[in-house]
Amino acid sequence: MSQNHKTYDFIEGEVLLINKPATWTSFDVVNKIRGMIRYFLKTGKIKVGHAGTLDPLATGLLIICTGKATKSLHQYQDLDKEYTGTCCLGATTPSLDKETEISERYPVDHITEEMIREASKSLTGQIEQVPPAYSAIKIEGKRAYRMARGKQEVPMGPRKVLISSFDITGIQMPYVKFRVSCSKGTYIRSLVRDFGESLGSSAYLDDLCRTRIGDFRLSDAMDITDLENILKLGKQSP
Repeated sequence: MSQNHKTYDFIEGEVLLINKPATWTSFDVVNKIRGMIRYFLKTGKIKVGHAGTLDPLATGLLIICTGKATKSLHQYQDLDKEYTGTCCLGATTPSLDKETEISERYPVDHITEEMIREASKSLTGQIEQVPPAYSAIKIEGKRAYRMARGKQEVPMGPRKVLISSFDITGIQMPYVKFRVSCSKGTYIRSLVRDFGESLGSSAYLDDLCRTRIGDFRLSDAMDITDLENILKLGKQSP
């Protein structure tokens, strides 16, 4: 059943598929949904949580749980994920995406289509990757991105992740489009950085969209405005 054609009980608990807009943090989405439920249902406290952070500049699927359904968040956090995106070869940024300005440039004239496709294959399977300094990982109680923005050194060790597939879907140099299926804990920005380095160059993430979490798909998700309209129309249990 479509999310837009059902009766909701947000207090008892709902699992919502939300298409996160660009520039919103995952917590922005949680806070917005919590505020809308409290306002339209005229209720007090209500639990709302998400099952897996998306970077602010990324778009795509967020699983949001409300009420008693928040107890099942961990079940969704462990699911594998799929992303589509574009990287830009020949340059890097401190955040490994467009949040920060380009800090270094590298040659790309030597890179061929065959090299690009081979590089993606070499980064498939179980790999070790170093998470970005601009991430929500806690280091001695501090968020890494806050340390990075404050120009502090961010000690970050490698982590094992599983890249089930890394497919190249388009090449228009210096931009390369891709689709990645991966385990939880994978940082696509780190994957893109390693991809660029394996080509004797560098790369940063130009855009990213999460299209799947487990069997949940972006095509079944609603926008924030869709949810607001549902709440305005009173499509929820009394």
